Amino acid sequence: MNVAETIAEARAAVGEARAAGRNVGLVPTMGALHEGHYSLIEASKAACGFTAVSIFVNPTQFGASEDLDGYPRPLEADLAGCEARGVDLAFAPSAAEMYPRPPLTKVMVEQLPDTLCGRSRPGHFAGVCTVVAKLLNIVRPDQVFFGQKDFQQSVIVRRMAADLNFGAEIVVCPTVREADGLAMSSRNAYLTPEQRNQAPALHASLKLADRLLHEGKTASEAIAAVRERLAEHAPDGEIDYVQIVDPETLEDVQKPGGPVVAALAVQLGRARLIDNLRVELGRAEA
Repeated sequence: MNVAETIAEARAAVGEARAAGRNVGLVPTMGALHEGHYSLIEASKAACGFTAVSIFVNPTQFGASEDLDGYPRPLEADLAGCEARGVDLAFAPSAAEMYPRPPLTKVMVEQLPDTLCGRSRPGHFAGVCTVVAKLLNIVRPDQVFFGQKDFQQSVIVRRMAADLNFGAEIVVCPTVREADGLAMSSRNAYLTPEQRNQAPALHASLKLADRLLHEGKTASEAIAAVRERLAEHAPDGEIDYVQIVDPETLEDVQKPGGPVVAALAVQLGRARLIDNLRVELGRAEA
């Protein structure tokens, strides 16, 4: 596996792959890799002849009170995990390499960040879009692989890539979960044993919303039931939001007539946990 710490090294490695006729897949990560990340790597390897993984804790997507300094950075373990899974290039730049000067340029998508996580994390998605745009320019991949857990991020990045004609296909892969339903996340490591016992209530609450919506309940009724279940089964959690939204526009939907996404965010101790579930409504019977 080639490990690149500079943009020039990453471009050279990808250039060699291109010259050999290999198509390129990119898996952008902030490290602290787990089975969710590895599933994206496997998806890239299945579709592409050359897989690059970026490992970079991007400072521009963290707010002033968020966990930038404490975010886990087990680089050696991440590199070993990538090599064991046949990654061709691990791009692990420093912040100084990615931002040699204070950046004066930002990539921002309008409207889509104004809801869900964007309401409580101002500037977060501008940081995400900017670093993803930089990675797309550095690696020039044919396909880029994201997880469904970060649903709003995937919608925003897909729109950015289309609007700016990057040419890369944004591939969204299913959320990988623990046996009890908790969506895998690097921040799960922050949970105390008691908080970890409460965390599966997030996915269980989304499954409740799915059932209620299929029974014909309104979004408001389903959201109220989700909040009640979270209060009972995750009492230490502070709910940021529970919303039912259109999967393309991210606008709130009150009386769903087609597919929607039920999404939530809960602060549980040090861990800000997010999850979502696509609810397939309005499809004709087979």
